[in-house]
Amino acid sequence: MRQRLYKNLILLMVCALSLGIQAQEKRVKEATDNYDEYSYIDARNLYLRLAERGVNTAEVYKNLGDSYYFTAEYQEAVKWYEKLFSDGTETAGETIDSEYYFRFAQALKSIELYDLADAQMEKFNQLNGNDSRAIKFQKERNYLKEIEERSGQYSISPVFFNSELQDFGPSFYGERVVFSSNRKSVTGDLKHNWNDQPFLDLFIVEDTSVENPEISRLAKELNTPYHESTSVFSDAGDVIFFTRNNYTKKKKLRKDEAGTTKLKLFRSVRNNEEWSKPEELPFNSDEYSTAHPALSPDGNTLYFASDRPGTRGLSDLWKVAILDNGGFGEPVNLGDAVNTEGRETFPFVTSANQLFYASDGHSGLGGLDIFTSALGDNGTVTETVTVGKPLNSSKDDFGLILNDHTGEGYFASNRDGGLGNDDIYAVNREKIIVPPCEQTITGIVRDRDTQEIIPGATVELRNLDNELLGTQISDTQGRVSFGGPFPCETPYAIRASKEKYNPGEDSLRTGTENGGVANLDLSLEPKLRLRVGDDLAKVLNLNPIYFDFDKAYIRPDAAYELEKVIAVMNEYPSLRIDVRSHTDSRGRDAYNLNLSQRRNTSTKEYIINKGFINSSRITGRGYGETQHVNQCSNGVKCSEEEHQLNRRSEFIIVSR
Repeated sequence: MRQRLYKNLILLMVCALSLGIQAQEKRVKEATDNYDEYSYIDARNLYLRLAERGVNTAEVYKNLGDSYYFTAEYQEAVKWYEKLFSDGTETAGETIDSEYYFRFAQALKSIELYDLADAQMEKFNQLNGNDSRAIKFQKERNYLKEIEERSGQYSISPVFFNSELQDFGPSFYGERVVFSSNRKSVTGDLKHNWNDQPFLDLFIVEDTSVENPEISRLAKELNTPYHESTSVFSDAGDVIFFTRNNYTKKKKLRKDEAGTTKLKLFRSVRNNEEWSKPEELPFNSDEYSTAHPALSPDGNTLYFASDRPGTRGLSDLWKVAILDNGGFGEPVNLGDAVNTEGRETFPFVTSANQLFYASDGHSGLGGLDIFTSALGDNGTVTETVTVGKPLNSSKDDFGLILNDHTGEGYFASNRDGGLGNDDIYAVNREKIIVPPCEQTITGIVRDRDTQEIIPGATVELRNLDNELLGTQISDTQGRVSFGGPFPCETPYAIRASKEKYNPGEDSLRTGTENGGVANLDLSLEPKLRLRVGDDLAKVLNLNPIYFDFDKAYIRPDAAYELEKVIAVMNEYPSLRIDVRSHTDSRGRDAYNLNLSQRRNTSTKEYIINKGFINSSRITGRGYGETQHVNQCSNGVKCSEEEHQLNRRSEFIIVSR
């Protein structure tokens, strides 16, 4: 009886434990489902309850950190990422994805702990050195100094139309400003599950300079119960492109296969004071987001942010041609000069074709920073640089727009001291400042024939006016480096010289990336092509080595030719040759073999004695008529010229 009771108690305990584990796993799954659907607030609350109950796994820590990171609450994100790296890996027994080192670094920057952030970036680089963000970190170790050097170009001030919630995405609409906001007094009680706040609408402010400006929703045709944000207008103000939730004609939110509602771009045309029903742009998709439009100065190109297929990171910048018939070309990625494995978003193009955008993939102060690039005539993007402080801070800074002519504009930030979550700030600067672009020049000097490096070569750098800009001697690895800096996209001439080589010259043009390196491989042609197995007589174009009939002494004309061999052997102290003496077929075979041997001995002794050449560098023997180069063997009738081809001396290169 007691034994049966004991077994029943054990069974009840196991069942209770199993039910507890199942309940815990159910809560983890519920939190994860919410997280995967970007319901960060709901997911966060569930994960916090799990953490309080002792469910301290890497998954809980990662997703708690992310729930704060992706809602720009970076100080709280730091707390949970710290837990992840202090005991999350041990608890879960797993390796943390390298992306979390990057997010931890960004979160640390947001609270201005730059040394600790750099330490995390070091780990990120060790795990993922091919990532462009890691490469930029390695190249831009002094990024804080560079930011300081580029700071002070702007002054900023708060505007009078911010609210207690989110205000961002300003755009020029003639003399007025349109922006995105979810201020409660207008947008209603419907809330978005990303951040538990009301949905966004487009608003217009008539006069930004007065303390109580007139603010109203832009137009009933453009706003819905869900998100509308970030707009751009044509120069005439009669066309608007803007961002909206994937909202169907039946007034329902459409979702992707994972159950997430994406963002799409829409266009509307104004006729008098009425806006047409917004049309969805044809390159949108239910499966990825397309958002934050910007227009080129001529209105023929639309820029936007998207995570569409072909995107390198979380979101990239793209462009698409606007056709004469109102249609669109194929979207084109702006490329590696702009896009990273992080977030690139909120583009804007000035009338001077200057691209501004926000990124957390380039080296910045934390969160999203604002960067700028010049756009070429064909839309190509040059090197990216920061706009510095005070536009950039340790928090999220984004959505800059700027009037080239007045130097005035606006941007948004969630920096401390604002009225709401995101606030709009006025910007002022006198003119567009295109930062200087400079590079260094390096190169390697090689032998043209063997591709071996050439140390000790003299390398000169000259401009196109033939002015000498610098001289370097190639090191033991054949390398030279001209520190400069030298202006980007500038042509130069490179000249190199070295004994035993013909002088060489080449040209290069510095690239477009500031701080980059222009590389050059310079090849020098040897004065003599001395390759093992070659006949030095042919290399030096020697005249035939003649002997008097039945004699073996060196005649003056032969001595003249042998002096050329001596000169080369003195110039190349490691050169070793094999002297081979031959006769034609006329005469007895044994006699010719003996004669060729005597002549071979005379030839070697002349080189050794007259040239003071070590005998170990010369070998050889006579071959008589055993190695003819043509058909003129015994009994074959040949001309004198044909027999002469067989009466030859060879100086075969054994080593060099």
